Amino acid sequence: MNKIPIIIAREYITRVRKKSFIIMSVLGPILFAALMILPAWLSQIEQTEVKRIAVVDSSHLFRNVIPETEFLKFDYLENVSINALKDNYASLGYYGILYISHIVTYDPNSVIIYSAKQPNLATKMHISNHLENYIRDQKLKTYNIENLDDILKSVKTTINVRTIKITEEGEEKESSTGIMMAVGYVSGFLMYMFLIFCGTMVMRGVVEEKTSRIVEVIISSVKPFQLMFGKIVGIALVGLTQLLIWIISTFILVSIAQAIFFPEFTMTPTEQVVSQDIMSASPAGENQSGGTEEMEQLRSALSTLKNIDFVVIILTFLFYFLGGYFLYASMFAAVGAAVDNETDTQQFVFPILLPLILGIIVLFSITNNPDSPLAYWCSIIPFTSPIVMMARIPFGVPWADFFLSAGLLIAFFLGATWLAGKIYRTGILMYGKKPTFKEMLKWVRYKT
Repeated sequence: MNKIPIIIAREYITRVRKKSFIIMSVLGPILFAALMILPAWLSQIEQTEVKRIAVVDSSHLFRNVIPETEFLKFDYLENVSINALKDNYASLGYYGILYISHIVTYDPNSVIIYSAKQPNLATKMHISNHLENYIRDQKLKTYNIENLDDILKSVKTTINVRTIKITEEGEEKESSTGIMMAVGYVSGFLMYMFLIFCGTMVMRGVVEEKTSRIVEVIISSVKPFQLMFGKIVGIALVGLTQLLIWIISTFILVSIAQAIFFPEFTMTPTEQVVSQDIMSASPAGENQSGGTEEMEQLRSALSTLKNIDFVVIILTFLFYFLGGYFLYASMFAAVGAAVDNETDTQQFVFPILLPLILGIIVLFSITNNPDSPLAYWCSIIPFTSPIVMMARIPFGVPWADFFLSAGLLIAFFLGATWLAGKIYRTGILMYGKKPTFKEMLKWVRYKT
């Protein structure tokens, strides 16, 4: 067994020196940090292109109903044919044409924007919201209610349902279902990606050594099981190294980007309150507060992220990665030993990948309902538990579920490693014959 560390070191050093490992170690954190910061940064960037839209109102009832913004202007045209305007609106300097039909009050599809470019969602929502509010107010006025405007202002209410999670110790932490779903889905998807990436790396390594006949020389010095086990552990360490590099580098990059692009999020709660008081006291305070609604939502989301116990998530990820990796890598190693070339692996690989594919298919459904029977059983069954349990962890998992899932995963990967060792021992030196599942089952029954 003293030769296993040598095999592990060989596999590890050989693979971390590859250009692909170095490139992915650099690009991975940049990609993850961009995915976390870029959407928030883009939401802060205001549109700088002024869009001038020609409004053709066939009912003549909606003039000046849609308010202009800094980058959105409306020209209400009279006695203009919509068909004639379509031919030359661009030459007149218009971004597009807004046509409001006289049947808009009972036909919701009678408002049309004609433009060469696809209008963004904010433009469409700005137009539809103000038209809806105006039509609603006009309908209410037909009931001859006194002080209708004051009544509408007084009854207008905004509800933001906050989620406060109470821990077993009685501590209250603010949470967000959307954030939890995102963290769970990303964790499950990363697990899926790492298991397939590292598992296929083991299989290809075995196939390469077998086709090049190097394995015949190695087997003369070590036992087949030692070679298989050393290869699996060595590649596991490569995967863990890259994972830790990604975690640490992504955390550093996100912290730097947050300090540069979102300095207000690094403020203490007291500083944030003082800053909000200054903004509300300014003459434009009302407009500023209304214009930063998205930023408030973003601030709430980042506040929720701070309350997530990422230490637990990372430790759980490492455990399920190792357990799932040993389970699948042993099967991939057995497949690699049984075939003569990578082309012949296809018929054996699909049954191995099927549980992983199933886990990623049900992942979104499980993040929607982490306590459903589907979520429970998929997080207990060892072949899907590495992916599904990571989707449940952010929502909180009972200790009984976790220990049952972990115990079954350990038992299954030990059994899978033992079976794979039986197949590996016989298949690694067999050439010229395409194996079948029935043939591999015979190899398992061979006595040592």
